Amino acid sequence: MTERIQLPNLSTDNDFGGEFFAPIYTTTVTVSGGIASHGRASGRARSADGVLDLDLRMPAELGGDGRGTNPEQLFAASFAACFHGALSLVARQAALDPAAISVEATVAFGRDPGDGGYLLRVDLVVKWPDVVPEIAAPLLEKADSLCPYARMVWQGTPTTITLAS
Repeated sequence: MTERIQLPNLSTDNDFGGEFFAPIYTTTVTVSGGIASHGRASGRARSADGVLDLDLRMPAELGGDGRGTNPEQLFAASFAACFHGALSLVARQAALDPAAISVEATVAFGRDPGDGGYLLRVDLVVKWPDVVPEIAAPLLEKADSLCPYARMVWQGTPTTITLAS
């Protein structure tokens, strides 16, 4: 039997205050090692607490062996999980059961025709059986405004890059 977890005490209006970013949770993942010498991640990804510990490999479509997780899969899983969480939160606030919600994220890696750099494209598909589109649509919009991954995609994310000595 699946153990029921305690839901976090989050809301859409009451769990923040102030004018500055205030972290609620912080994690660190380090990627090291690997054999790719052309800019694609390979090696090992390990979280500071050791819970995430996996090999990274290039997908077969990009010339790799496809025998490990790749960054696009990690991003797709993270985005889908985050959006699912935001949608579940707003569904509960609307007195709807979020148990049947599923979120599928498709991440495409490709070239930017403008400058030749690389881009990601994300397509989210939400499956929510037995909920009519007129009820779901405003909740999807609210989830989109709450989900930090969606906000990152639409608005950008403050990022610092530091060379450690």
